[in-house]
Amino acid sequence: MEELRGASFNEIERLFKKKKAFITAIVSIMSIILGQLVVIGFRFGTGSRAADRAEFPLLVLSIYINAILPFFTALVAIDMFTGEFSQNTMKIALLRPISRLKLFLSKFSAISFFVFINLFLVMALSTLAGMFFNPGTMTIGELLRILLAYTVSIFPVLTVVLIIIFLANLFKNGAMAFLVSIILFVAMKALEIYNNSYKIVFITSTLGWYSHWTGSEIRVDVLLREFLIMLACSLMAFSAGFYLFDKKEL
Repeated sequence: MEELRGASFNEIERLFKKKKAFITAIVSIMSIILGQLVVIGFRFGTGSRAADRAEFPLLVLSIYINAILPFFTALVAIDMFTGEFSQNTMKIALLRPISRLKLFLSKFSAISFFVFINLFLVMALSTLAGMFFNPGTMTIGELLRILLAYTVSIFPVLTVVLIIIFLANLFKNGAMAFLVSIILFVAMKALEIYNNSYKIVFITSTLGWYSHWTGSEIRVDVLLREFLIMLACSLMAFSAGFYLFDKKEL
């Protein structure tokens, strides 16, 4: 356990020293500013409320986890696997007294921490923006609703992360892995819209899982069904990803 903890801290430190982490934070802030400007413009242009204080953070969450976060998470995940193999820096990590399973888990832990930090940074900033620039009230109940939405969103995002990690270990070329990841993601989102009746078969549809927790009616059967789908996809992607990682030669 100590080896895994140490390796995870090391991977997190290396990750946040890279420019991608800084760029992600900047883009996250810019997306909130842009979203707020759009809401203000829509409000003045049409005279409607558009989004109140409590709704704005959830509007930002919907856009962020369906467009921005998967893009940057794919960049980070592919760089930590395919990138390190192609640059031969993975040899340095494997020289340490640590098994490949623990190294794989430490990299996944670092990416999970990256997702966690970004989601809660966006939550904090969008909530503050909602409170200062939008009409309406922000009660304790609404704050807890926002916190719940961002917290449960971690699970579907990490499922997508594991699929990206699998693709990162499937391809030797980082650019190819990234291209395939983006094409698959966009294709599944498009198929969701085209065939809404069967959208549950596409894992990207679970990115809206938070809406089942924050709606007026909480359906346990829907929550459980989507959770089991995410769990099954996560286990398969983790197993396949580690198998490919373990078999790779340096």
